[in-house]
Amino acid sequence: MTMHPYIAEFIGTAILLLLGAGVNANVSLKKTYASQGSPWVLITSAWGFAVFVAVFITAQSSGAHLNPAITLGLTLAGKFSWSLLPAYFLSQVLGAMFGSWLAYLTYIDHYRQTQDEATVRGTFCTGPAIKNTKNNLFSEGIGTFMLVFAALCIVGPNIEINGSEVQNFGLGALDALPIGIVVWVIGIALGGTTGYAINPARDFGPRLMYQMLPRKNKNANWSYSWIPIVGPLVGGSIAGLIFTLLAL
Repeated sequence: MTMHPYIAEFIGTAILLLLGAGVNANVSLKKTYASQGSPWVLITSAWGFAVFVAVFITAQSSGAHLNPAITLGLTLAGKFSWSLLPAYFLSQVLGAMFGSWLAYLTYIDHYRQTQDEATVRGTFCTGPAIKNTKNNLFSEGIGTFMLVFAALCIVGPNIEINGSEVQNFGLGALDALPIGIVVWVIGIALGGTTGYAINPARDFGPRLMYQMLPRKNKNANWSYSWIPIVGPLVGGSIAGLIFTLLAL
């Protein structure tokens, strides 16, 4: 995508300060996840590298969306077929459920030794460091906007699915590292408020899996669960629409 140089400079500087100042705030301000003594760099690094691995493996087959917000953003930008949207959403949620279940089985003895249900739930899904519906929704939206807008600037390969018309469906294997870095920096810079789901499937699927576990006193916090669904979908939609406008 090419833009007018003045617009490009404005957007580039805004992104630089959003993420750069965001890092300062996440590390320095009270009650963010990064300031509470948690291994935040380890967590964000692992998620970034996890995205890298997942994108690298699946890119040539599906475009490696892995996220309903990215699928929706690509669709609104005219880079994905509306007819494939429901099946992609379902596949992403089911995959998130299965992956979180495998992680649970890997650490099942340790889950049995952990009595704090908030800690257990936190290994499956996200929650706000400070509960504030409006601000939590904005945090998820702005983080996902950055992810989807960056993904739209990276997308490249042509993929044929079930004999349908060849289209620009998503990310290629060579784009795995850049998108992993994007997720990494979003977590470090903007993730300290809500744990940065920035992916409805990543939060809803594991939350549902947690609800299904045979544990006493479990609390999936469903009253919050709509925020990491609606926020990312809105942020991804806005990213797709703005990308389309700038590309005109």
